[in-house]
Amino acid sequence: MLSEKIVVTKDDIVKLKVDAIVNAANNSLLGGGGVDGAIHKAAGPQLLEECKYLDGCLTGEAKITSGYHLPAKYVIHTVGPIWKEGASGEGNKLAKCYRNSLKVAVKNGVRTIAFPSISTGAYGFPVEKAATIAMREITAFLEKNKSIEKVLMVCFNEEAFRSYSNALEDFFGK
Repeated sequence: MLSEKIVVTKDDIVKLKVDAIVNAANNSLLGGGGVDGAIHKAAGPQLLEECKYLDGCLTGEAKITSGYHLPAKYVIHTVGPIWKEGASGEGNKLAKCYRNSLKVAVKNGVRTIAFPSISTGAYGFPVEKAATIAMREITAFLEKNKSIEKVLMVCFNEEAFRSYSNALEDFFGK
């Protein structure tokens, strides 16, 4: 059942044993704060070295690297939009982050994947709006593609956990 493939959890994404974790990166892919900084720190300096050869990443796109010292085999880097009161197509750009990350995952044989709450930290995207977009895109993708077995939405704080749990419930009526 599709609803059992999506799990909302409050956890530390760098400690999860999944095939791939998604990094809410900046356009340079060379590390930053929040989730991005934590992933780079936990993966080790080899991640930065590999990222230097990727030539950055456009907002909404996704690129993959090895996970190095992480329990995850891969890191899928995606760049979320900076919130500008919704006037610059941020919702569509965020939706592309999820779609493109999942496409890259499938292309690389990923069966289990963990997402952070993309763009809701320093980029200021309202978490409730982001949660609804994430659930809509993940659900639509999983309906068409059966190779992904489990998607974890990894929340760092209680507000995100509530928002993503509510969005999941809205989609599946749990």
